[in-house]
Amino acid sequence: MLAMKKRGFGEGKYNGVGGKLEENETKEEAMIRETKEEINVTPTEYEYMGMVKFDEFYKGKPQRLIFHLYVVTKWDGEIEETEEMAPHWFDIDNIPYDDMFPDDKYWLPLILENKKIDAYFKFDENWNLLAKEIKELK
Repeated sequence: MLAMKKRGFGEGKYNGVGGKLEENETKEEAMIRETKEEINVTPTEYEYMGMVKFDEFYKGKPQRLIFHLYVVTKWDGEIEETEEMAPHWFDIDNIPYDDMFPDDKYWLPLILENKKIDAYFKFDENWNLLAKEIKELK
């Protein structure tokens, strides 16, 4: 399940569910909160799959972002569209990489193969990929 971002950064792109950590929040607490906010379900079974670090530009300014990756396999509630995200199920062979951020095609297939990763991507202000490194974790 991926979701189409309906507003803000990444609008018009398919992405996983997630967002920023709030003050004094763990990455697991943030994942659960963001999942509730964005698709209206509460994760009950999930696995931490690693992280992706980015050097990129946002509103013309360089920034460093770190995404912590989880795969959720069970949840409470019914997945629903919200003001922010429109969820959609895809066959693994038909992931819409052309409608996603350019790095996703490099790391998402590994996650879908149940591999844990530590990845890094660097982009210029026009989203040209300048550097990438992906390590599989044991």
